[in-house]
Amino acid sequence: MECVVQGIIETQHVEEIPHEGLYSRQLRHLILFLLQHVEALEILLQGLCGVQRERLRIHELFLKNNPNLGTGSSEVRLLCDLEQTEPSWTVRHVGGAMRGAGADQISVLVRTMVESKVSKNVLRMFYVLGYRLDHELLRVGFSFQFNRGAQITVTVSSVNKMLKLHATDEAVPVTPGIQMVEVTAPASAENYTEVAAAVQSFCEYLAPLLHLSKPGVSTGVVPTAAAAAASLMSDGGGTPL
Repeated sequence: MECVVQGIIETQHVEEIPHEGLYSRQLRHLILFLLQHVEALEILLQGLCGVQRERLRIHELFLKNNPNLGTGSSEVRLLCDLEQTEPSWTVRHVGGAMRGAGADQISVLVRTMVESKVSKNVLRMFYVLGYRLDHELLRVGFSFQFNRGAQITVTVSSVNKMLKLHATDEAVPVTPGIQMVEVTAPASAENYTEVAAAVQSFCEYLAPLLHLSKPGVSTGVVPTAAAAAASLMSDGGGTPL
């Protein structure tokens, strides 16, 4: 099982750069897409987690099977980690969310999840099993992994779609100006309440910059995030927490 919450954070774009001739094309591109709010969130996470961030570049393929008579539909995700020297593959199946009074009383979604490392020919294998590609995405950003009452992972990424099949180099943002933040932690039927409490407690530290809620529940952006980001950027993340 896993506990998960999600949210979104705005990015700020620099509209103009003076003395254009002083910048290389790559540097100009970088500055034009300066992510002030995201940088502030990174500073905050660095202080809270005490570990270095990991770069994130994940190619996600969403596969669905063609249900035959007496067989229900199924969906799996194939994740290819493009940041590795040799791209590594993972297959993941996300099950349904826990329901009932206990689930309604916590602000963290608890759901079943099965995940396993696989070899690079996994896509061919699923095609043979009757699955077909439904859609694919490219997530680019960074993540933090640490222990704070539970083994928590925070990912901050832009979600991009491919204009051509598997053309990750030509991916374009699905929602320009917005990045997704996801906080997850593995759990079991015996300890999910403790893990959910640890995730919820950690998320309170991120409240100045973003709202986090159960997947599918849209809470929008924090109106005062710009002021919080400016404060974090001005003191380099030295604000006591």
